[in-house]
This record gives sequence, structure tokens and C-alpha cells, in this order.
Amino acid sequence: MLSRLIKIITSLRLTVVLLAFGIVLVFVGTIAQADEGLYQAQARYFKQWWVWGISFFGHKIALPLPGGYLIGTLLLINLVAAHIQRFQWTWKKAGIHLTHAGIVLLLVGQLATDLLSRETQLRFEEGETKSWSESAMDYELAFLTDIDATNQQVVAIPASLLARGGEIQHEKLPFTVRVKSFWPNSEPNFRAPMQQNAPPLTTNGVAQHFDFRESAMTHTMEGKNVPTAVIELGGAGEWVASGWAGDGERVDVLQRFYSGELGQQMAASIVGRLTQPQSFEAGGKKYTVTMRPVRAYTPYSLTLLKATHEVYPGTGKPKDFRSRVRIQNPLRSEDREVEIYMNNPLRYAGLTFFQSQMITTESMSAGATPWSGLQVVRNPGWITPYAGCLIVAAGLVTQFMIHLVGFLSKRKRTA
Repeated sequence: MLSRLIKIITSLRLTVVLLAFGIVLVFVGTIAQADEGLYQAQARYFKQWWVWGISFFGHKIALPLPGGYLIGTLLLINLVAAHIQRFQWTWKKAGIHLTHAGIVLLLVGQLATDLLSRETQLRFEEGETKSWSESAMDYELAFLTDIDATNQQVVAIPASLLARGGEIQHEKLPFTVRVKSFWPNSEPNFRAPMQQNAPPLTTNGVAQHFDFRESAMTHTMEGKNVPTAVIELGGAGEWVASGWAGDGERVDVLQRFYSGELGQQMAASIVGRLTQPQSFEAGGKKYTVTMRPVRAYTPYSLTLLKATHEVYPGTGKPKDFRSRVRIQNPLRSEDREVEIYMNNPLRYAGLTFFQSQMITTESMSAGATPWSGLQVVRNPGWITPYAGCLIVAAGLVTQFMIHLVGFLSKRKRTA
């Protein structure tokens, strides 16, 4: 049995079968992006061990397939096992050994990147200081209460847990959270006076001024699914928590919409009612509840000092996006200024900050406060692709030189 297993693991047929499954998976996963969106397709087809059912041109097909993790892991095992069994460990094969080592490093690095990397966003206005970045896709239900004059306690419940419904208990909360309704994507509607409005979802907080309804999930690159939940807090009544109120980017979208429809003054009034904190008393403490993007905190802070947005004259083509920020890290007694601009990211404390967004020229002309958006990437295995490619290149060059020297030596002897 052991001999058969080794024969299967080292088989070239296994390599061909895995590569064939890989081609099928790439094809199916690419087609599925039209129905499920880029991020969902990547997560369901390439970042899974097994795929149960596929989407194919709008149709659901009950076809199981090995996922990207399974194919990659088996290819890695097959490559290493075949190399150990078949190749001779001599200096004449040094180039082949190096090439295979580079390929192994590329496979391992890709797996490490998928498992350990994280991408978030940091969006702040000039003069604003933040010590956290936010997820672009995931939300959380956050309960905030003051511990003292300078510190807050935050209890966050992932939106994925709310989607299951039922009751949720947390050891740091003196009440139970009961999910009455949860919508993965939603739309807000202002309850304008003197209109025939339906009864509010609840009589507390934002529901007094806004209605929310479930909306179809969006899978486009430009779209974003913004969840809303109707929750009952033991002893504190029913509340509506929506990402439209806790996500600064979505708030800006509504601000621009109402400004175009009703003017800036009325828009500011409407949006102010949306973002007004929802507070209540429980267990002798005052709590604030909000639905917001998942936050990733850092022990240091960044302050946006200057946001520069330049375009070529007479066009909207970007010429220079630049953010001057101040890093304040009490753990390192560090206080310094750096500039982040296109193709010049900031690498600091295991994170990379890329310039990704900037205030538009239209917003600047309307007198909006300059702001900047940074893509924050944590990727412990970022160097593995570079190292793997260098090793593969070195292996190919080494093997070529070994054969070239042997060929020239043999030709010289026969001359």
C-alpha cells in the first residue's frame, strides 16, 4: 500500500490531472465572476479546499470541484515527492534543483499570502488622526461605552454572525442582542415630513428619520453591499443599525446625492440625522450602537497633514496624488512626517500604505475638505514571489551554463 501511495504521489499522471483541474477551475471561476462578483468568486473557488456547486452563465450547476487550496497543495506534494525520488543530487543537476526550489517557494508563498494577507482602507480628511483602518467588504455591529475620560470599550459582533439570526450574548454586554431582521444589502430612504410614510421600523434612533429596505446583492466592482439589521436589545428596546450610518464612505455618497437634489444645507441636515449617535442606558452604563466596517487597530496613529491632487491642465488625467502624513508611535517614541504618493508607498511596522484615492476636482471646487484614501496591506509573505522568481531564474541560468561549459569542453577535446 505504501509503495502504491508513493507511486501515485510521484506520478506524472497526477501532475497532468491536477493541471487539468486547475485549468477548469480558472475557467469556471472566471465565468462565475459575472454572477458572483470578483471577490466572492475568488473566495469561493480559489480560496477554498473544495467547491460545492458552480455558477455558469447565470445557471447553478451541482458540480463539485477541487478548490484552489487543494489543487495547489497536491501539486506541491507531487512536485517535492517526484523531485526527491527521480532526480540525482549531483552538481550537474544544481540548476534543476534551484528551479524546483523556486517553484516550491512560489507555491508556498501564494498559500501564505492567501491565508495571512489582509487588505483594509484608511480614509481621512486633512487634520484628521486615525489609528485604525477599515475593511472594504465586511461590517460589524459595534457597541461602545466609555471606560474613563480617554478610553472606550468596544464590543464588536461580525455581520456574518448577525446573518444567522437568533440571540447573541457577549460576556462584556449586560444585555442580549436578538436579531429580528438582517439584510446583507439595503437602501435608505429619508422619511420626509408631510409625506405618506409607512410606520417606522422602530421608534428609536435613526429609524425615526429613515426607512431601510432590503436590496438585491450587488456583484459589480463599483458596487458595495451595505447591511442593515433590526435588533432588539434586552431592556433597551428595538433599534436599527445600518452601514449607511456607520460607513463614512457611504455617508459621503448620500451627502453628494442629497446635495445635488436639495442643496448643500438641506443635505447636511438630512445626513446629520442619519449619523446622529444611537445611545441607550443598560447595566448602569451608556452605550452607543452602530453598524460600521470592520476595523483593524494599530498601536500608532497617522495624521493627514496635506492632500495634494493635481491633474494635467485641461484634462481629468491625474498628474500627482500625494499625502503628507505624520506618524506618531509612542511605543517607539517616534514622531515624524512622510509623503505617500503613487508608486511610492509607506512600509511601516509590517504594513504597506499605498496611495489609492484622493478628493476629486469637483469636490474641491465645491469647497469640500480635502481628504485622502490609502490602501493598507498586511502581507507577511510579500517577498516570496520576488525570491521565488530570482531562484527560478538563477536555476535556469545555472543549468544552462553547466550544459554550455560541458558542450564547449567536449568540443575542445574533439577539435
